[in-house]
This record gives sequence, structure tokens and C-alpha cells, in this order.
Amino acid sequence: MNIKKVIFSGAVLGLSSLVLGACGNSNNSSGDDSGSKEITFMFRGGEDEKKAYETAIKQFEEENDVSVKIIATDADQYATKLQAAISGGNMPDVFYVEQSNLMAYVDNGVLLDITDEIENSDFDLSNIWEYGVNSYRYDGEKVGSGALYGLPKDVGPFALGYNKDMFKEAGIDLPDTDTPYTWDEFVEVSKQLTKDSDGDGNLDQWATGFNVNWSLQAFVWSNGADWINEAKDTVTVDTPEFAEALQWFADLQNVHELTPSISDAQTLDTYQRWMNGEIAFFPVGPWDMSTYAGLDFEYDLMPWPAGSTGESATYIGSLGIGVASKTKHPEEAVKLVEYLSASEEGQQQLVDAQIQIPNLIDMAEEWASDTDSVPNNKQEFIDIVQDYGRALPVATTYNAEWYDEFFINIQPVLDGDQTAADYLKEVQPKMQEKLDSAIRQQETAR
Repeated sequence: MNIKKVIFSGAVLGLSSLVLGACGNSNNSSGDDSGSKEITFMFRGGEDEKKAYETAIKQFEEENDVSVKIIATDADQYATKLQAAISGGNMPDVFYVEQSNLMAYVDNGVLLDITDEIENSDFDLSNIWEYGVNSYRYDGEKVGSGALYGLPKDVGPFALGYNKDMFKEAGIDLPDTDTPYTWDEFVEVSKQLTKDSDGDGNLDQWATGFNVNWSLQAFVWSNGADWINEAKDTVTVDTPEFAEALQWFADLQNVHELTPSISDAQTLDTYQRWMNGEIAFFPVGPWDMSTYAGLDFEYDLMPWPAGSTGESATYIGSLGIGVASKTKHPEEAVKLVEYLSASEEGQQQLVDAQIQIPNLIDMAEEWASDTDSVPNNKQEFIDIVQDYGRALPVATTYNAEWYDEFFINIQPVLDGDQTAADYLKEVQPKMQEKLDSAIRQQETAR
């Protein structure tokens, strides 16, 4: 799941109107006179993921009396095409479910309740990551409990990667796999890794290249702050702890000059600079492993630097696989979900493609014990899932508009033209207004 390429949108999004207009229509599952059945599976992903699914589904077809029509899209087209299918009454039988869409899909009758089928099946549900399973439970009020409306396609722990070759060249001890850097320690090491390598007077190697949308969470949470309260009804960004984390993040570039400047970023973005071996620290998700296998340098994983709590934090993403409520072949559709999410055969195809960690806990522990292949410290992914990872703030609210608002006008802070504290005081009421609206939408849908 390439979460770095996914932008949550408040467009759950006219979702109610799209769904309500489509619930009475049939989807595009079919069968012929011979009794053979066809179901459709819609998903998004890169070429490695598409190839892995083609192989897994071919194996599924051989083991079951059903054919599967694959509808694959690019990540940035998936939401639009799925919504068009919902609106047009031409829904796929099985499809990816974004965490932030679950409640609206259930409330508007898009997803099938698969609780009985899953609980009465042969596989051990307790052997799947609890976070992944609970991400697709919904009791009509909150996510995490109640009926099951999907299984995890994956869990996506967002780890911190580092360029191991760069550390060795600089003569710096490799990061401890158990004890995170403090923020001060991280800055000091980063200064040693930011330099003009060729002596032309311009920096050409930097420590960091963090994108605020996908990296700020680690620093906010490890500093004891959050976007929203536990009851999910109050935006909590206007606190000293949050301001400290955001200001520290901005200062990495504006004070310490550890990140490529705006002009440097316009020449080449930080992702490409990481790929070229010009950046020391960069986030890594399991979905990156197939691409990073071709890097010209060795990378590994480490704990995220810790703020005032002294503990690392980061997020775990997830995609679910759900079944359309109006599918003509519910038994076969649920079997496909089970196969892709929870069978050893299906999981092995996806793990071998280096696009995710195993959903099955025992398989994941064995996979992480391989310290010879890159990254050596795969255990970091497991530690995030088991210990210090958490869901994005938007994963358990009715839409993402309130959360998106935080990032819309944040650039002056990142450029050093506005303090974090001033920005947070300004943006909190705007976010709260949109969160209140989301809560009203949920109440209306219920």
C-alpha cells in the first residue's frame, strides 16, 4: 500500500449520495448457463503488486469453481473509479476499502457484513494482526468493534530508513535498533551527514527529506501531542507539545539546514534524492521494499527519534478488502477475501513480491527473523505493529476534511515565515468546524 502516494480526501465526498443512488442496483458479477461463476476484484497498485495478485488469483481460481475478473487501477485513479462504479450500480464484488471510508460505506449499504462467514471459516482469525482486523470492524458508532466488513489487505507500518553506507563512510556508529535517538541526538548526527561532498561550495548530501504529510505524525505523537482527542470530537492541535513538534520539524530545514532547500527540491524531489543516495534518513513502508531492492546503497530500518515521551511513534496504515453488499456470489466473494488476506498461499505471493509484511503473525515473525536480506532489521516493521504504531487520525473519523485542513496552509511554517504556535492557533477552529460537520454527517447517516 503506497500510502505516500495516497491523499485522503474529504470526498467521502458526496459518498452518501453516490451510494444511496446505487444500493438497489446489481453489480457486475455474472455466471453462465454451465453454472460457472465469475466475480470481479478491483484494486490499485504498482506493477509488482499487480503481478503478485495475478499469480495469487490464478491459484485461487484453480482451487475454487469460480473465475475472477481483475480490475486494476493506478493509486491516484482508484477512488474516482470506484465511486463511479458505486454511482453507476456496477460495483465490483470484491474491492479495496480505505480505512477512512469504512463507516460511510457501511452506513450507506455498500459493504456486506461478513462476520459469520469469517468466524465460521477454517482459518484462525487470531493469527491476523489485531490492528488489521479491528480496522474493518464497525458497530454503527465507532471503528474497532462490532461487525466485520472486511479483512486487511495489509498492515502498513511506516518505519524510518537510513543509508547504511553513508553512516559507514562518515565513521558514525549505526543507529541502535532498540533505543531511539533523542531529538537533539538526531540533529547532531544529521549535521555530520549533511555536507558538500564534492567541494564546490554547495550542499549535495543531506540528512533528511521528510514530507510533512507523512512524517510529522511521528514527531507529534512522540512529543505527547495529537490531532484529536480520544472521544474523536475535539481537535487538539493547539497545545504547546504540538507546537514544539511542528516547530522542531520546520527547524530541521530553516535553522539546521539538514533538508534540501526549496530551490534544491525544485531541481529534484527528496524521494529521488534518497533513491540517488543523497539523503541519510527517509521513511520506508513495506510497499517500498521491491523498489528499494534496486538501490545502489544498502539501507536499513531504525526507530523514529523520540520527543519528550522518550518513546518512538509512527503510524500504521492499512487497506481492507471488502465485499459488495449486492454481490450475486457472496460465498465465492468472501472466499476470495479470505484467500488474499489470510491464506498462507496468497500471503506468500505478496510477501515474495516484497510489497507488504505478512498478515499472518506466525509467518511475519519468521519473515522478520531473516537478517541477511535487506533490510536487515525487518523486526522494526513488526515492532511498529505490535508496539509503537497507531492509526492515522483520519482512519477513525467519518471523513478526512478536518484533517486535510491542517495541511492546506502549512507552507509558511515550513518556510520559516510563520511560527508553529501562531499557525496552530489559527487552524484549530477551522479544523474543529469541519470535524463537527463530519460528526453531523455520521449522525444523519445513522
